[in-house]
Amino acid sequence: MDNKEALYTFGIGENFHIQQYFGVHCDHQEDKDGYVFRVWAPNAELVQLIGDFTEWRNEPLQMTKNEAGVWEVFTDLPKEGQLYKYLVTRKGGQVVEKMEPVALYLEERPGTAAVVKILEDKKWKDGLWMGRRKRFGFKQRPVNIYEAHANSWKKDETGKPYQFKELKEELIPYLVKMNYTHVEFMPLMAHPLGMSWGYQLMGYFAFEHTYGTPEDFQDFVEACHQNNIGVIVDWVPGHFTQNDDALAYFDGTPTYEYQDHHRAHNYRWGALNFDLGKNQVQSFLISSALFWIEFYHIDGIRVDAVSNMLYLDYDDGPWSPNQFGGNRNFEGYNFLRRLNGIVKYHHPDVMMIAEESTAATPITKPLSEDGCGFDYKWNMGWMNDILRFFAEDPIYRQYDFNLVTFSFMYVFNENFILPFSHDEVVHGKKSMMHKMWGDRYNQFAGLRTLYTYQICHPGKKLLFMGSEFGQFLEWKYDHELEWGNLDEEDKLNLKMQGFTSHLNQFYREHKALWQIDDSYEGLEIIDADNTAESVLSFIRKNDKGDMLICIFNMTPVERRDFTIGVPVAGIYEEVLNTELEAFGGVWKEGNPNVRTQTGLWKHYQNTLTFTLPALGASIWKIKRRLKK
Repeated sequence: MDNKEALYTFGIGENFHIQQYFGVHCDHQEDKDGYVFRVWAPNAELVQLIGDFTEWRNEPLQMTKNEAGVWEVFTDLPKEGQLYKYLVTRKGGQVVEKMEPVALYLEERPGTAAVVKILEDKKWKDGLWMGRRKRFGFKQRPVNIYEAHANSWKKDETGKPYQFKELKEELIPYLVKMNYTHVEFMPLMAHPLGMSWGYQLMGYFAFEHTYGTPEDFQDFVEACHQNNIGVIVDWVPGHFTQNDDALAYFDGTPTYEYQDHHRAHNYRWGALNFDLGKNQVQSFLISSALFWIEFYHIDGIRVDAVSNMLYLDYDDGPWSPNQFGGNRNFEGYNFLRRLNGIVKYHHPDVMMIAEESTAATPITKPLSEDGCGFDYKWNMGWMNDILRFFAEDPIYRQYDFNLVTFSFMYVFNENFILPFSHDEVVHGKKSMMHKMWGDRYNQFAGLRTLYTYQICHPGKKLLFMGSEFGQFLEWKYDHELEWGNLDEEDKLNLKMQGFTSHLNQFYREHKALWQIDDSYEGLEIIDADNTAESVLSFIRKNDKGDMLICIFNMTPVERRDFTIGVPVAGIYEEVLNTELEAFGGVWKEGNPNVRTQTGLWKHYQNTLTFTLPALGASIWKIKRRLKK
């Protein structure tokens, strides 16, 4: 694409690689090798280039503006690695230093200057993974995500957070050991304050300096792929930091944000909302998404705070209805549809995930059915219900058993991911282990049962770091995980870690748990009405008809001679029991194999009788079928 076409398509919202035109690029003009700088600031009175090579404001370089509001200058002064900014005289005369909107790398915080850095094309060594991804996709594959915050997973002996060079050597072997299929990172784009966890972005193309270099992250992704682990990154296209040296009112007028003051300001988060209906903003954001997919080979994007883009009244501040008197943000709705359409056109094997908490808009329905076109939506309703249930005293669970069973009423309305994310272990909500009812022993028993229920329930899976070994304290963004828990004398955290690894491997090995995640062909409820004993039982199936019988006892009462109906006569073997000693329970060994008995149980002609562990899960499969 030549410069004229790049500029034109940017203006009509059709340039999806704007970083190839804007920002800093090597160039040759007037018999000189140098760099050309371009920035969009249509209503600025003047834009000048400043940096190490101009002694900052001492000798600024004048930029010229074209008819599309793009300012440009060529110079042979800069050297690779030097820093620069734009000195913008805003409309109205205010002079501010502004960061590069399409910077690929920024200086270390708290500075916001861009680095003169031309990123080279990497010679990737992940062709086998990329080929498999293209061939098999992800919908009929296991997806079990380890959500991580790069800055607080682990720190070195001096207290300095690991960068991706260290994470490559430490985190990837851990993911392999724990049998996760994917790792998802909270935003890795440049952000001015670690306290925001990355959700207040300023650099939509820039890799956060705290985490190392762009090349470090490329190498990390490559190593993940070589170990059969996918990489997902959180992305925030709805709102951005209101810091005055970043995108906010870039040229003195609403440039990236809405014209309307209330729509522009996100009062709840102290941020600014992108004008998602503006052509240039669409080019900017979609280019950002494709850049992360293509430059870093990432396997999925989780779009944060989708509700904020879909609904005009989602924020806490004043709002005005749309032209039809409703609360739908049509610009946001159409942007999300366009985003997914374009990403899927270029990369159909990349996962698009929505963090969205309402049910008013079809999120994973196809574009042809007026859906938003995402592949997955976080099932926030399931998460809230099940955590409330597991925090409750078991005496009362029989009265709230619908919290466990209600999700089966809408389980296939969308394509869901079942998330136990970072949001559930902060701000006084307690860690996952600490949410569980009872003493320390029962808390771990409950946690094992909860995770097993998550694995067996239809939908892909996500668990936040530290939750896999049941750390007691809430997550703190500026502290590493409580790895010392693994050295506790009772070994319950260590056994919990071992259980999670075993459970994840169990999930990967059984197609019945992931092959049919989008229809009732993969699910059969045995009994959802046993509220008195608080026991739930159902069947998961694969496309060959192989079955797993999943039974969950939600009370701390062991049930001997427990009987359920099953559809096939045979000899059944217990393939998972959450109460084994190795996992932190009290059973020395699981149930013996059981032969079904003939007898009517509900509509089933065969029954299975065994001992159901207290506050535990028992999973069975057919070892040998019997002729009737």
